[in-house]
Amino acid sequence: MQDDDRRERGERMFREVYGDVVPLPPPGQRDDFIALMLDQLFAEVWTRGALQVRDRRLLIMGIIAALGDGELFALQARAALANGELSQAQLEEIVIMLAQYVGYPRASRLRSAVAPVLKDGG
Repeated sequence: MQDDDRRERGERMFREVYGDVVPLPPPGQRDDFIALMLDQLFAEVWTRGALQVRDRRLLIMGIIAALGDGELFALQARAALANGELSQAQLEEIVIMLAQYVGYPRASRLRSAVAPVLKDGG
């Protein structure tokens, strides 16, 4: 696959995953990190057919929860709501489920981070 084709596919997938929640940096402001993210993660991994975007997002949310990163968890929640992948009730249930696996202190932070997202409706 040509590098330009891969980059284009990566950009399309990035927009599908994050929509308007996370803007793609303009081409002139991209560095090697962004290039790898678009060319490998989004063009090669996110486009694989065995899992849908929603499935991949749920996996990522579990990993982020285990790391205790409320801000990144809220970003994923906002994108999931905006894309229609999860409902508010499902997000609330995810936090309850995760509390059993990542512990209440972490889940409490996740819940606090997601509260404004749920209040705003995405």
